Amino acid sequence: MPRTIHYDRLPTEQRLPSSRRLDQLSIDQLLRLMHREDTRAVEAVGRQQTQIARAIRVTASALRAGGRLFLVGAGTSGRLGVIEAAECPPSFHTPPSLVQAVMAGGQAAVFRSREGAEDDRGAARRAIARRVRCGDVVIGIAASGITLFVEAALRAAAARGAATVLLTCAPGARIRADVRIALPTGPEVLTGSTRLKAGTATKLVLNMLTLGAMVQLGKTYGNLMVDVRPTSRKLRARAVRIVRELTGASEPAARRLLAAARGRVKVAVLMAKRNLTYRQALQRLATVGSLRRALDT
Repeated sequence: MPRTIHYDRLPTEQRLPSSRRLDQLSIDQLLRLMHREDTRAVEAVGRQQTQIARAIRVTASALRAGGRLFLVGAGTSGRLGVIEAAECPPSFHTPPSLVQAVMAGGQAAVFRSREGAEDDRGAARRAIARRVRCGDVVIGIAASGITLFVEAALRAAAARGAATVLLTCAPGARIRADVRIALPTGPEVLTGSTRLKAGTATKLVLNMLTLGAMVQLGKTYGNLMVDVRPTSRKLRARAVRIVRELTGASEPAARRLLAAARGRVKVAVLMAKRNLTYRQALQRLATVGSLRRALDT
């Protein structure tokens, strides 16, 4: 028998005392109030650093061993997962299959709200059965802590041998996961609108999780995006700047290096710094796992 959910007791459904006169505030007063509450969201993230670090270690270990990362959510939480998954290929040159989003209601729900989709346990179980396997990591994003789609997805993922992480803004959430990141963001300026403070905190954590895991996988050199996929004028210019900075090459030489390296910044740098062919540079990177180790070896 499904458990009874007391929606009126959820922290994300409480009224924020300082915004009870929201419709009577001046624009300046409203902005100050929102900024103050957003600052509290940032502080809530800081208090969960230990759990976030655990999730990064779990994720990096799984990806290193050939697993994949799935971000599961509904509504705003699901859309934030979609954004995060979409940003990984251009930033880190990962295949689209490495970081995937599972959105309640499917692709159409990304652009148009389908609120009832968040209660569809069956759809969640089917999505996990189709896509998740043993060795993957599934992060369930549930701001309110009671999203049935996310709960069913995490249960199904655990049964298939995947590691599970819950990211929520409800510290008392009863959804089970191997790692729990519970952000005490409190009531929203607009009661129940978790796209606000809860969404801000959730995005901050997702930034930490993906960047932290990719750094562990050798996808950066210092703070440089050396696995950038140069698919636009801006990204091609960035790739050239990185090659110039790390090799001392002129702009024309950096462009030639990138062409010889088939657009791969790390390969271009290694070819220049260690006088390697394209295939030799690829092999060294595959063997040691990162540009820093390849250059230090």
